[in-house]
Amino acid sequence: MTFEEAQSRVQELRDEIEYHNQRYYQEDNPSITDAEWDALMRELIHLETTFPELQSPSSPTQRVGAPVSEGFVKVEHEIPMLSLSNAYSTEELREFDRRVRQVVGDDVRYVCELKIDGLAVSLRYEDGQLVRGATRGDGDVGEDITSNIRTIRNVPLALKEPVTLEVRGEAYMPKQSFAKLNEQREQQGEPLFANPRNAAAGSLRQLDPRIAASRRLGVIIYQLAQADRYPVERHSEALEYVKSLGLPANGERQVCNDIDEVIAYIEAWGEQRRSLSYATDGMVIKVDDIALQQELGFTAKSPRWAIAYKYAAEQAETTLRRIDLNVGRTGAVTPTAIFDPVQLAGTTVSRASLHNEDLIHEKDIRVGDRIVVQKAGDIIPEVVRSLPEKRTEDVVPFSMPHDCPQCGEPLHRLPDESAWRCVNPNCPALIREGLIHFVSRDAMNIDGLGEQWITILLDRRMVTTVADLYRLTKNDLLSLERMGEKLADKLLHSIEVSKGNSLERLLFGLGIRLVGEKAAKTIAQVFLSMDALEKASVDDLVAIPDIGPKMAESIVTYFQAPGPQQLIEELRALGLNMTYLGQTAAKVESVFTGKTVVLTGTMATVDRKQATEWIERLGGNASGSVSAKTDFVVAGEKAGSKLEKARSIIASGKNPELRILDEDAFLQIVDEAGLR
Repeated sequence: MTFEEAQSRVQELRDEIEYHNQRYYQEDNPSITDAEWDALMRELIHLETTFPELQSPSSPTQRVGAPVSEGFVKVEHEIPMLSLSNAYSTEELREFDRRVRQVVGDDVRYVCELKIDGLAVSLRYEDGQLVRGATRGDGDVGEDITSNIRTIRNVPLALKEPVTLEVRGEAYMPKQSFAKLNEQREQQGEPLFANPRNAAAGSLRQLDPRIAASRRLGVIIYQLAQADRYPVERHSEALEYVKSLGLPANGERQVCNDIDEVIAYIEAWGEQRRSLSYATDGMVIKVDDIALQQELGFTAKSPRWAIAYKYAAEQAETTLRRIDLNVGRTGAVTPTAIFDPVQLAGTTVSRASLHNEDLIHEKDIRVGDRIVVQKAGDIIPEVVRSLPEKRTEDVVPFSMPHDCPQCGEPLHRLPDESAWRCVNPNCPALIREGLIHFVSRDAMNIDGLGEQWITILLDRRMVTTVADLYRLTKNDLLSLERMGEKLADKLLHSIEVSKGNSLERLLFGLGIRLVGEKAAKTIAQVFLSMDALEKASVDDLVAIPDIGPKMAESIVTYFQAPGPQQLIEELRALGLNMTYLGQTAAKVESVFTGKTVVLTGTMATVDRKQATEWIERLGGNASGSVSAKTDFVVAGEKAGSKLEKARSIIASGKNPELRILDEDAFLQIVDEAGLR
């Protein structure tokens, strides 16, 4: 392909990907599958890698996440990001209306917008290009989260017109992503997010943008800053204007002629809002006329022309009948409250996770108690509290059993964990959950072989390990009820196709404790083969960015155990791929080969992403932290604590061989290897 052909194709791909991003994230109406979207993105990445001069900060490829940053830079807002005063009743709304009309008269209209339960952010565009994303912070000073904002696919990296402006909006996590994230965290024994707002905030405040990229966040714009500078007279017009530029303006809104229409609109959305893909916790009411907004002005904390009506959290009282124990694929035993059914947020609820024994004791929850339940963020059922004043004398405190409810083997609790675990590899629950996870979409993606068929295969004793899936024959499947020839052929084809998956899918599918989807890919990209990974030490693994000591120990322990060793040999003999199939550039021998290299400070002639890629091409392991095991520290301008720590390690004699390189010395190594 010539440069001109590549240039044309790159632009076609960028336009097509952004079109599909809009269909998926803004219109909720995708027109292609995830696999087709991935294929477009892979082609674009390949072309931009082959022709580096075609790379652009506005390309969709920039959304995958940059390397880990050292910390957030403070950003001073040109216009303060103030919070809104709240109203909890129609009486308070009418009082707000009275105050407004007292200043500007009765000729006033309002705009009602659903209040998104997320994190307030500011986006700045210059000449149509996204140049900065920031948190609200204290209203005057926020944090620069541009790298994380770039990973959000419904945020345009370039506007449809080359204008300079700043917009404010709410970054949110979709309900489905929130539920999946908490499910993953619970399986890994990690603390759960209380609601989608906390999850979105936690994602955007990660120093590693790849975490934000993996969580499918969205942004909804609710304000054009300094709107009086633009060709609009009303707030509703401002939202239409930013929407015309390609920004995801708040679509669930209505202009109301008076406060009665406002109240009617709020009531109409009281239940309807629960059907949305994102969580809402209220309605924002704003004076529509921008000139009237300026006349009303601000208090020290909030605008006088806007107010937030907060919907009351719907709670219900019921009776806790029992606490069931469920064993997950990692062996974690999760207590679940089973109570008399109640209506919450439009659905019937009769169960809620209690997460762990400590939470049960903290809330003093006992079987037979009257309890209060609600849906966290209108999504996840939870027990808010017990009502001890209504407790009968025969109710006793909960006590965690000592044995696994599935296999009867003793349960174990590690000193630094809240979960009790079954560690019996032959536990039926671990086997079942492990098989379901192995065939899932994010793991080996064996299409059609879901939870129902896994349960049937286990009940018929046709499978006991994941290796048995690859031994199934057509006659085996046809012996099952409701299994026809077409379905049997389809399942066998899916099983056969899965043998060719890249190493990271197999690693994730094996269910190694603490190894999530992202970590599995990182590990696969470094070690490239199962053989190399099986020989890795804890030190080898900790040297990889994002792999901490606990995960490293978990991986080494897994591969040292006889059961996993036998399983991997069986899978290898059955024809499963054991290598990483992603794009891997050839390594170049250098002084960095096999060494741990830390970048710190700002490079004058190269960005951190390119420097990290060079280190990896030169055989080094790019790390985000300095320790006595670090071999090189590359220090750019304004290098801070990491450089000081490196000097301290050298001076103390802990690692006198540690070398500190400036930018010129680093680039000399790159040039000698012919990479630049």
